[in-house]
Amino acid sequence: MDAPQKKIAVVTGAGSGIGRSVALALAGAGWSLALAGRRLAALEETAAAAGSAEVLCVPADVSDPAEVAALFGAVRERYGRLDLLFNNAGTFGPAGVALEDISYEAWRSVVDVNLTGAFLCAQAAFRQMKEQDPQGGRIINNGSISAQVPRPNSVAYTATKHAVTGLTKSLSLDGRPYGIACGQIDIGNAATEMTERMQTGILQANGSLAVEPVMAADDVARTVLHMASLPLSANIQFTTVLATNMPYIGRG
Repeated sequence: MDAPQKKIAVVTGAGSGIGRSVALALAGAGWSLALAGRRLAALEETAAAAGSAEVLCVPADVSDPAEVAALFGAVRERYGRLDLLFNNAGTFGPAGVALEDISYEAWRSVVDVNLTGAFLCAQAAFRQMKEQDPQGGRIINNGSISAQVPRPNSVAYTATKHAVTGLTKSLSLDGRPYGIACGQIDIGNAATEMTERMQTGILQANGSLAVEPVMAADDVARTVLHMASLPLSANIQFTTVLATNMPYIGRG
């Protein structure tokens, strides 16, 4: 009997936070990895923490079509196939800026990373999964609970994360003939660099400032690993993982 084929995953935004935690969880489960992010040194730190796992580090700006093409070309050359894309790279944009004061440049930078970047990576992964033999694979998008409800002064981030939900649905539908599954994880208050200000006080819907509970990024990673470990005949379409006591239910 042939040995089971090693699974190959691309993780974007893998140099820190949720991306790093997910990469390490996949490595611990025996996956081979391609880590993408803007900072090579941060990617190499993740790779070093992955122990004996096979890891390819590819510096890439997901908003740049040429760099995305180079990323997936490197994956194809190194591994020959792709089983999973964790589409994670994202940016919140300027914090605490009122809607009417957001510059076009600031709006565009969030859209370019969170939406266009997610599309470019998904498109490249989809193309590879469709063409490879055996055909198929899985894409997991990081949606955020801002794909469901907004925070004050977060119009760019919220709009792009709502759009990611549409991307997830379209990928799921268009992937059916090719064995390509797509799901989305909406995350609330994982303890990362992006959420540090929640632990010192963050603006609430009623205008007050409040410290919000957070959860470990490893709790998110375990959920992504479960999603990734399912056979392609099964899919977790949407799931929400959040700090139990954060102000989400009844946020407004």
